[in-house]
Amino acid sequence: MDKVVQKAIAKDKRWRADYIACGLLIVALTLFMGAFLLYQGSQTFLKAHYSVWEFLFTSDWAPLDKTGMFGGKVGAAIYIVGSLETCLLGLFICLPFAIGSAVFMTEISPKIGEKFFRPATEIYVSIPSVVYGWFGLTKLVPIIRNAFHPKMGGFSVLAASIVLAIMIFPTITTVAADAIKSVPNSYREGAYGLGATRWQVIGKVVLPAASGGILTGVVLGLARAIGEALAVAMVIGKTRSFATSLLSPTSNLTSEIAADMGNTAQGGEYNLALWSMALLLFVISIVLIILIHKLGNGKKEK
Repeated sequence: MDKVVQKAIAKDKRWRADYIACGLLIVALTLFMGAFLLYQGSQTFLKAHYSVWEFLFTSDWAPLDKTGMFGGKVGAAIYIVGSLETCLLGLFICLPFAIGSAVFMTEISPKIGEKFFRPATEIYVSIPSVVYGWFGLTKLVPIIRNAFHPKMGGFSVLAASIVLAIMIFPTITTVAADAIKSVPNSYREGAYGLGATRWQVIGKVVLPAASGGILTGVVLGLARAIGEALAVAMVIGKTRSFATSLLSPTSNLTSEIAADMGNTAQGGEYNLALWSMALLLFVISIVLIILIHKLGNGKKEK
């Protein structure tokens, strides 16, 4: 009997060591990636001697593409503003549908929601981004072109935002549904006991109680939208100019990195500027992850 217990304890210790090793490996890889991006992305400022202000807040983009030669322009404001425009507008379009769908599958019709609506929603997570981009290119762009007749065709901020809204919809919906489902039934019963209607319970009790989890889903969706490259590149138009309206084309950080990183001279000014863009995206992702943890901890404390 003692041998059986000792074997079980030893096995438990081995599994625990394996889990700790895997966790430390993930942490090490993240730190290595962060250090690598920090080194590569900072060369624009340390080696080429450009200022952070010029990189973030000016729009003159004409970096030199020869190793060891500096003196061009590395203002990435057009790409930064393009990323913010498409992501925030996509979030604005998606949010009402995502929250409404989460309420439907948890509060209005939970049986249908769990058996049919939720699985159908989660399927969208596994669809490759190129499929979303192809849909936007072949269907959405012609619709916008025929409906609004913009000067530059249907390639626009609006098209990119709609594609992003579709892509982040399942993430926000599923996380919000889990948050709503986790609200204790005693909250609902207490509200009904005080004479509240169904919609009053949902709007004034359930959604406020689940707000922390819903915000977590919103931040996760925003993080995916900021990091999306291929689908956006196919419909945004990729022009080096600020968008003058929702129907104007522009470009964003991920599209520029994906399009030009493989075609630039290693160590050249253009290559270093693209690495600085990648570093900026990494910093934004870290900030969003920290925000998610803050929201989660705040919800637990509340």
